Amino acid sequence: MWCHGSCIDGRYSMNELSTDTIHRLCATPKRTLNVATYLTHSVRFILAGEPLMRIARMRCLMLLGVLCIANASPAEAMTNTDALKLYAHSRIIDYKQFQCFNRLITAESSWRIDARNGSHHGLGQMRNDRYQNLDGYRQIDWSLRYVKIRYGSSCNAWRFFEKNGYS
Repeated sequence: MWCHGSCIDGRYSMNELSTDTIHRLCATPKRTLNVATYLTHSVRFILAGEPLMRIARMRCLMLLGVLCIANASPAEAMTNTDALKLYAHSRIIDYKQFQCFNRLITAESSWRIDARNGSHHGLGQMRNDRYQNLDGYRQIDWSLRYVKIRYGSSCNAWRFFEKNGYS
């Protein structure tokens, strides 16, 4: 488990939410993803399950503050690939859809923003010349938009990819 009792209950005081605490929680990419997933679900639960009363707002602000702290001082073990995957997961709510997108991008480019295959460029191996000049985060946004328009979902795109022998 990545978090000890008081964190799960949402009772960390602001003194306990130091940068050192965040570094311990985000010591590995897997822990970072677990923390981000927990905090994302917590914010959604707070907003959906409770009326937006003063307590709910304070809990939500505290969780968002932790996200900002974690984002401002990432764990040293986190690589660019991990950051790109975390960003993609923040854009894809459903974990199953994220897994399909992850398989797709891993097969296309191994999460290398500078990957090239003939006239195809970047994470999603697109032919658009503007795409090759984008940073990794924008390449993810473009790839997600393309997948949604063309296939409807990441899993539909992955099924097409496998069915046609691209994997």
